[in-house]
Amino acid sequence: MRIMGLDYGSKTVGVAISDELLLTAQGIEIIERKEENKLRRTLARIEELIVEYGVEEIVLGLPKHMNNTLGERAELSLEFKDKLERRTGLPVVMWDERLTTVAADKAMMEAGIRREHRKEHVDKIAACFILQGYLDLRKNKENMGGENIF
Repeated sequence: MRIMGLDYGSKTVGVAISDELLLTAQGIEIIERKEENKLRRTLARIEELIVEYGVEEIVLGLPKHMNNTLGERAELSLEFKDKLERRTGLPVVMWDERLTTVAADKAMMEAGIRREHRKEHVDKIAACFILQGYLDLRKNKENMGGENIF
């Protein structure tokens, strides 16, 4: 079993996939979107990746405001969640993604990636942060002997 992490944006969707042991997240690609309202090709590519990697669950970033409220981007992400569930038949878990893009940018800066090249990778790395946070919480909950919280 693998889990897919998605960082859904207006122009791109960053994609990460877990390893089979559900320990680590690896960024695999950034899906470019031609138009924000056109999702058919984006959903088709996500479905291809689901089959290729044997994905059984999806974690989708929820871009909340810093005061914990939901804005327009969050509402669009929730609509995308519904479309993903209908199209793939897989459960989609929403994950608070506040500051993941900032963390991704900082990680690239620390790795010495030049500013002009960071944009090429930021959404894929943000998807990794989203998925890794979810995997870590799952593992911590499991280690504490608690029931599944999802």
